[in-house]
Amino acid sequence: MKIFPIYVVWEKLLGEIFGGIYFYAVKLYNDTHGGDRMLDEIDYQILCCLKENARENATNIGAKINLSTSAVIERIKKLESSGIIEQYTTLISQRALGRDLTAFISIRLEHPKYYEEFVKSIHENASITECYYIAGDFDFIVKVVTGNGKTLESILNYIKSISGVSLTRTSVVLSTNKRDVCMLPNRETDWT
Repeated sequence: MKIFPIYVVWEKLLGEIFGGIYFYAVKLYNDTHGGDRMLDEIDYQILCCLKENARENATNIGAKINLSTSAVIERIKKLESSGIIEQYTTLISQRALGRDLTAFISIRLEHPKYYEEFVKSIHENASITECYYIAGDFDFIVKVVTGNGKTLESILNYIKSISGVSLTRTSVVLSTNKRDVCMLPNRETDWT
């Protein structure tokens, strides 16, 4: 059984009794007892709602989690200002746009001096949707989303033409079995 600090229990009790008024009491407690608290169950529920639909309004979220609209708005603002919520975005179906081919390309550079030029070149190609600097046999791995083998060949030639690229290895995606663009916090480690 998870043991909650007294202010979390107090917050939940006040939330049930007074709706949104309790948030001020928790903020006051945190301000006078050592700073910001970590995530709690209510924050987690709000994040779950926003993960499913980032355009969900605070009134609907409040109705789902039994919290006042103003309390939901205040909590969302706090999640934004703390950096837990980085941005809101739209997922665009690449398949609907005719981009049916996804590939991961591992890239090795000759020398670290080519790092900045390589990253700049990667940013200039819109078909390269993600780029990671990695440890291991390669220096980078990029995700490419494109229409067909011919355009993948063109992108691969573009990457190979970047100064310092010494080796590439391409893996073509046959099917996507999991695609989770937003990871929710871990209940065991990310809050009190």
